[in-house]
Amino acid sequence: MYTLYYSPGSASMLVHLLLLEIGAPHELRRVDLDAGAQRDPEYLRLNPGGVVPTLIVDGAPRWETAALALLLAERHPEANLAPSSGSPARGDYLQWMLYLANSLQPAFRWWFYPEAEGPEGEAVLAAARRRIEAAWDRLDAHLGAAGPYLLGAEVSAADLYATMLMRWSRKMPRPATEWPHLAALAGRVKARPSWRRLYAVEGLTEWA
Repeated sequence: MYTLYYSPGSASMLVHLLLLEIGAPHELRRVDLDAGAQRDPEYLRLNPGGVVPTLIVDGAPRWETAALALLLAERHPEANLAPSSGSPARGDYLQWMLYLANSLQPAFRWWFYPEAEGPEGEAVLAAARRRIEAAWDRLDAHLGAAGPYLLGAEVSAADLYATMLMRWSRKMPRPATEWPHLAALAGRVKARPSWRRLYAVEGLTEWA
């Protein structure tokens, strides 16, 4: 049994998707970010960063979205969401997971919270947009050459991660779905039962 502290549509979405894909028993505990629940001392004892997601694994709190995704895929190899250790595709998988975590996801923080990066809000927004669109260029080119999924023929946790981030771009001047191979990937992931179930449970409607 896992316990996931989440907020609808946030970075916890990836972990929730993986739990649904795996079919692992889990409990959801919503963190009301608008009310500041992430800064509650009780929650900070679980996640000192005051963010979601937090996942309770074997009684211990764990955090960092990409780390939780890697951990769940490793603990549940039967779900086939990650290449096994020693597989030729393992390096590609780790590369894309960390690219999404280190290069693309942080740029969305700049986009959504430019004021947190300093007084030059417009410059921060412009830099964020350039970085995000450059990532879409790279991912789309890769999918066009080696798709239909990031690892080729088989879906992985990296595709779920990329699709969550694509969803975050839905209101940007150029959403990710303007790149054809990314749009096709999003369509495949959104057709999976896990995506539809997550939307029902989290009460999401946009970008269904």
